[in-house]
Amino acid sequence: MTDRIDRCLESLRGLSPAMHGGDFLLTWEKSNDDIRATLLVAQILDELHRTKRGYRIFDSGLAISIFRDQSTRTRFSFASACNALGLAVEALDEETSQIAHGETVRETANMISFMAEVIGIRDDMYLGEGDRYQREVRDAVRLGFDQGLLHQQPTLVNLQSDLDHPTQSMADLAKLADHFGGLDNLRGRKIAMTWAYSPSYGKPLSVPQGVIALMSRFGMDVSLGYPEGYELLPEIVDVARANSAASGGSFEIVHDMDAAFADADVVYPKSWASFQVMERRRDLLHAGDRSGLESLETQCLTENARYLDWECTEERMALTRDGKALYQHCLPADITGVSCEQGEVAESVFERYIPDTYHQASFKPPVIAAMILLAKTRDPLATLKSFL
Repeated sequence: MTDRIDRCLESLRGLSPAMHGGDFLLTWEKSNDDIRATLLVAQILDELHRTKRGYRIFDSGLAISIFRDQSTRTRFSFASACNALGLAVEALDEETSQIAHGETVRETANMISFMAEVIGIRDDMYLGEGDRYQREVRDAVRLGFDQGLLHQQPTLVNLQSDLDHPTQSMADLAKLADHFGGLDNLRGRKIAMTWAYSPSYGKPLSVPQGVIALMSRFGMDVSLGYPEGYELLPEIVDVARANSAASGGSFEIVHDMDAAFADADVVYPKSWASFQVMERRRDLLHAGDRSGLESLETQCLTENARYLDWECTEERMALTRDGKALYQHCLPADITGVSCEQGEVAESVFERYIPDTYHQASFKPPVIAAMILLAKTRDPLATLKSFL
């Protein structure tokens, strides 16, 4: 047993997570013990993988992935996590399934779940619908299990919705805990979650919403920065405000990127569309209004271009605490002069922080595996000890 595993097991003994038999949809639906336990289990699984020890909890079974949007990191992280736990992974392609012929959510959810242990869903592009769809699937498989049609109730994992991206924000939190020497050392540290310019439009809100809703739980001073007109969903901003008040941290909204970066310990410059734009985009997509979508895109790109200076530059990094803030990004970033002419982050900044952003991304597979293990095992401590 390594010292890292020993420390994590000891910390886990002092927690009372209530995740068995549940799903992981929104971080703000989970208790602090649930969040802490997930990160501790993720650390243990990561260490087991590093030392070439397995942690299978299934002899067979399927994990079903449903991606309604493009993905690299989350798709492969989910597959890696499920495979490490002993599950085969199968992707549901809606275009080649009977969904294309009008099959209902209830029917699809049960038909794919006869031997499924986990269902992971990404549905982030339709504001007001992604989280609702995930809950429809969850309710359908619960009904199938309760009626004896399914031998087991699949665990649902949110791989990004319109509201939250919990596997990402939990990986972000894991990186912060590792960087600063533990969750308790985040108290009083400032994180700047800011909008940044991108030459594209319609990027989901769930990453910044997930970050402000989660980091505010651990006493951090959260500065949400964006140009006026790029608002997040008000109800999730309210969650962040309430979390900050409860944790002893602070929460502010500023419309100046320099002000957000000032004395920050962590910066997270990331483009997104306003919730008003995402509502309009959703309605136009449902209406099949191609000309309306083209007009909206032109309008939004023109609006974005007013804020070309909202970029994470060396000059802005110099404004942070001692000029040494940790740069975070969910990736892929829009890198000025590399992936685009003008983007979210200067090439020199991004290149310097590549080890950190890649390390940040590396936490996602063990975080997903931890979410599943805690949902599927009655005694996670005993289960984890069995791997040693």
